[in-house]
Amino acid sequence: MDDQNKNLILATALSFLVIIGWTLFFPPPDPITDPNATPASQGDAADITTTAPTVATPDGGEATAPVQTPTSETADVGRVPIETDALSGSIYLLGGRFDDLSLNKYRETLEPDADTVRLLTRVGAENAYYTLYGWAPAGDLSSDEVPGPDTIWSVESGETLTQETPVTLVWDNGAGLIFRREISVDENYMFDIKQSVQNTTDGAVRAQPYGLISRHGEPDVVGFFILHEGVVAMSDGELAEVDYDDMPDLPAEAGGAARSETTDVTEGGWIGFTDKYWMTTLIPSADSAFKSVQRYIPGQEIYQTQVRLPTMSVAAGETATASMHLFAGAKEWEPIRNYEQGGIQKFLDSIDWGWFFFLTKPIFAVLHWLNAFIGNMGWSIIVLTLLIKAVLLPLAYKSYVSMAKMKELQPEMEKIKERAGDDRQKLQQEMMALYKKEKVNPAAGCLPILMQIPIFFSLYKVIFVTIELRHAPWLGWIRDLSAPDPSSILNLFGLLPWGTPEAGSIFFIFSLGVLPILLGISMWLQQKLNPAPTDPTQAMVFAWMPWVFMFMLGSFASGLVLYWIANNIITFTQQYAIMRSQGYKPDIFGNIKSGFKRTPKDDAG
Repeated sequence: MDDQNKNLILATALSFLVIIGWTLFFPPPDPITDPNATPASQGDAADITTTAPTVATPDGGEATAPVQTPTSETADVGRVPIETDALSGSIYLLGGRFDDLSLNKYRETLEPDADTVRLLTRVGAENAYYTLYGWAPAGDLSSDEVPGPDTIWSVESGETLTQETPVTLVWDNGAGLIFRREISVDENYMFDIKQSVQNTTDGAVRAQPYGLISRHGEPDVVGFFILHEGVVAMSDGELAEVDYDDMPDLPAEAGGAARSETTDVTEGGWIGFTDKYWMTTLIPSADSAFKSVQRYIPGQEIYQTQVRLPTMSVAAGETATASMHLFAGAKEWEPIRNYEQGGIQKFLDSIDWGWFFFLTKPIFAVLHWLNAFIGNMGWSIIVLTLLIKAVLLPLAYKSYVSMAKMKELQPEMEKIKERAGDDRQKLQQEMMALYKKEKVNPAAGCLPILMQIPIFFSLYKVIFVTIELRHAPWLGWIRDLSAPDPSSILNLFGLLPWGTPEAGSIFFIFSLGVLPILLGISMWLQQKLNPAPTDPTQAMVFAWMPWVFMFMLGSFASGLVLYWIANNIITFTQQYAIMRSQGYKPDIFGNIKSGFKRTPKDDAG
């Protein structure tokens, strides 16, 4: 076995072994069913309770905001409609809860009449998901004197919340304190909430503003190990991620009724819940210190994130205001980047870029720019592949030149093997002397493959987690680049009158689409640039490898398979041209013919 083939097999096996293990042990989920979609039932009910936050009073004691006991909607507890280009829903005047929010630009499936994705849902619905704001009492105030989860607000101004028309809610506690909540929203997914308290009493009062996001029941998650779903928080520049199934392990609170962890934030941050494509996040003002809280209530299976702003002292006749943002929507790169540039600290990190973030971020930025210019994600992926190959061309050139020289040295290497016989030390010494003399690096041929490992994973991450590829079409039958190729060889790609196996079924792996087949063919042709190894075992491994990976990668996202096909074709072209420039002419058709004729038995004989 010559060193070139050893290194090539080693590098190829290393690259693909990770992919095989990844696919076998962590198979991608069915991407057609939206894991973040919620049931249609949205009625309020009185059978679920959740505890509002416990906050520190200025004198060091503890004060607990009222326990929320959701009640059914009544005729005199109304809603404020939300109508923007991006969002639709309503704000429930009981507690002023954001508990009804849909994303107008996104549907649960590819069907044109499919329901829009619902992000926030009312108490009483399965997996209720909402956010609310209030004030916790401090000093001499009692919980009845501040607005909490069960306060009934009135509309002071505005009838419908739109991009142009904010809404103001008001509540008078009847004891000299008037609370207002001014709510506005931009063209995307960012709400601005200004809470104020007007003190008309004769003395100073103290209260602490807060916001919380609550989810009832463990949310449905994709459950793929490369994707984080759960709490995501930024605290003074440090990113924290806690999965839902890790929240029951948080430290127990006094009394043991809940488990929580609190982080003091001084220089900006945010906290919320992230799903694969959607996110709800509480964002205090950048200049405001706050307490960032993640909380879990056992028994009720309630998950919460909270922001507790500093306790405020309001003098007689004065008004105090606390501001906070709420992001509730799709994790679109451009709006989130704009919010970050507008002052929200490291908000782009709310998108799960993964271990190779230093590659994933720029790769997606280029892909986004290409898509804006070309207008099609599929063609953008192909152009991105060309750019990546162009960047790696100097390395590839050196590698393929080294491979061509190794081919030229093949006769001399065979002579060295004959002279050395069974003396492996002598064989190694003479081989190294030959490499040094001819200035050839036998490992150089592995570098392009090894360099592709982090790039492959980074692009896979981009295609898997970024919403810009969700339901993004390419051409013809490829209507969703984030999903596997829907065509199937089992029905002759639609010519026969029966459907294809569902994802996850035992027959799905054999339901090869057009793209996976093209992937196998492109890998097979790339192999034919070089003669098959003389060793029978090597020859068998190389012969089966394209077809094994054709099946293994067949269930991957179409965008990733498209990248791999384009990469193989470009690599084939580069290698062929460089080898020809070095005087070595690959006998592709001869290698194909010998591959069909060769068998391990013949070689062994």
